[in-house]
Order: sequence, then C-alpha cells, then structure tokens
Amino acid sequence: MEMAPGELIKVGKIVGTHGVKGTVKVQLLTDFPQRFRPGQEYLVRQGRETLPLTLDHCSCHAGAMLMKFRSVDDIETAERLRNLFLNVTADQLHPLPEGCFYHFQLIGMQVEDVHKGYLGQLIEVLETGANDVYVIKSDAYGEILIPAIKQVVMAVDVPNQRLTIKLLDGLLGEQ
Repeated sequence: MEMAPGELIKVGKIVGTHGVKGTVKVQLLTDFPQRFRPGQEYLVRQGRETLPLTLDHCSCHAGAMLMKFRSVDDIETAERLRNLFLNVTADQLHPLPEGCFYHFQLIGMQVEDVHKGYLGQLIEVLETGANDVYVIKSDAYGEILIPAIKQVVMAVDVPNQRLTIKLLDGLLGEQ
C-alpha cells in the first residue's frame, strides 16, 4: 500500500510523566523496541502542528518505556505531551520478512473468499497469543473473524488492496 505523503505511523503513546525533569512514560505500539535509540527523531501532532522530538535516552520501567526528549526539561512541558502519539514516517519503518505486513497495510483491504467471492472489508487486526485475527465487515455476513494462518490466507496483494482467503468450515456460522 502506498502511503500518502506526510502519513505517519504510530510507534508509541505518551501515557504519563515520570519525575519532574521532563521524562515521560511511553506505551510501545511497535514490535521493534530497538527503534528507540538516542538521537532518533519522532513526530507528535499537537492540534494542527506536527512537532519533532529527538530522543535523548530511554529505559524500561514497569512494562513501559521511560523516555527523555531533548528540550523537554520539566514536568509541565512533559505533561503537555500526555496522550500524544510518537510517530515515524514510512522511510523509518523496519523492513519486514517476505510474507509479513504492517497492520496499516492490511486495514481497508477488500476480502474475497476463493469459493464465496467478495466478503467485505478488513477493518481491524486483533493480536492474539497464537496468531492475528482479521476482522472483516461484511454486508452479507456481518462481522467475520478470520484467523491469519496460512491455511486461510491464500494471497495478500498490497498494491491492489486485496486479500484472498479460503474460509474454514464454520467461520460464517454455517454447517
């Protein structure tokens, strides 16, 4: 999927502050925590403005990351960042192995079954312990939950935004 110029990908959410010297607590929204390195720049949207933040240092703490950004030196400035997302541009994405896709590449795809034809649109990807689950919004069948496993997913065509699947028995509530 081609991204629109200026489109941003969320990699973290600032969920709070830590201490009084501008450190923030970040919930990670990426499978690549190693992307958070000193000197790396992230973009945050505050209203209509997109502001750059450069990471000074970070550490793990109680299931989240503590991050200190340059020019965020007090609790008041850090507090204004609460609930904002840390974003990157497409050229900052980590390359994925062949056959793997970012969720944003899949959302919006038209979904077709090899036997039933068009089913609907992929609207969400749920992360479960074993495998992802694709949520399909279908006019004919309502909400369909599809396991993202090789027995079901036949083809992913990112450029044409098309997902071809082979439904397992019972996935549409039929016998």
